[in-house]
Amino acid sequence: MLYPLLNVAAVSISSHSAYLENPMRIWPGEISFDAYKDILSHPVLARSYLNTLIVTVSGVALGIFLYIITAYPLSKPHLKGRAILINLVIFTMLFNGGLIPNFYLIRSLGMLDTLAALVFPGLFSAFSLILMVNFMQNIPEELEEAAKMDGASEPYILFKIVVPLSMPIIATLTLFAAVGYWNSFFSAVIYIRSVENWPLMLFLREVIEGAKMLQISAGDNSAEIGNMNVMPETLKYATIMIVMVPILSVYPFLQRFFVKGIMLGSVKG
Repeated sequence: MLYPLLNVAAVSISSHSAYLENPMRIWPGEISFDAYKDILSHPVLARSYLNTLIVTVSGVALGIFLYIITAYPLSKPHLKGRAILINLVIFTMLFNGGLIPNFYLIRSLGMLDTLAALVFPGLFSAFSLILMVNFMQNIPEELEEAAKMDGASEPYILFKIVVPLSMPIIATLTLFAAVGYWNSFFSAVIYIRSVENWPLMLFLREVIEGAKMLQISAGDNSAEIGNMNVMPETLKYATIMIVMVPILSVYPFLQRFFVKGIMLGSVKG
């Protein structure tokens, strides 16, 4: 698991001659930060970073809120029509409208070529909802009954008792959603047209494709290759590192909740 990460990191700060000597290296040779200078000075990078941050933060926040207010009532066995509602949720895991109806829906809602088109389609997952419902079912009912005897309302019980006790599953679903939004590529290709709305993944694709075209145009021409400030491979690897590091930095803070949230949310009995 670590080898490809170390390889990308090493090549991204190595010179092209060091890369040619050993493309599979995990330790940099002849250190050079020219690739990072080129990428960080790219005019589209800052905007695409901001777009991805907006999409990720808003999508995760809205999604977790929806999971909480939906899973809480569905976790109550006495809820009328509970079985029907859960079956409807499961139905969406098996059947959906497909790409073309989704595209027409986004266009008819006026969200085409906006960041909203990247947020709302992935806002709610049936799988994640079922995990949270199963987790909340494991919370002792006596806690809620004691709160009701003290005069607590349902919203108070939900946000002051149930939500704090549900932090393991909330942290787990936050990680799932954050990684999903951060790495989202296909929806951006379908819905986004203007460069100012590009997320990071589209920027990464542009850099990689540009590097490929630069490499193809240079071919075996050593003179043209020598005139390049940064080689395409190094540029590509540096871009991957810049895109990858932020989401990797989030994982250590949520890792302690991860296993507990999955295990308690996936099995009921």
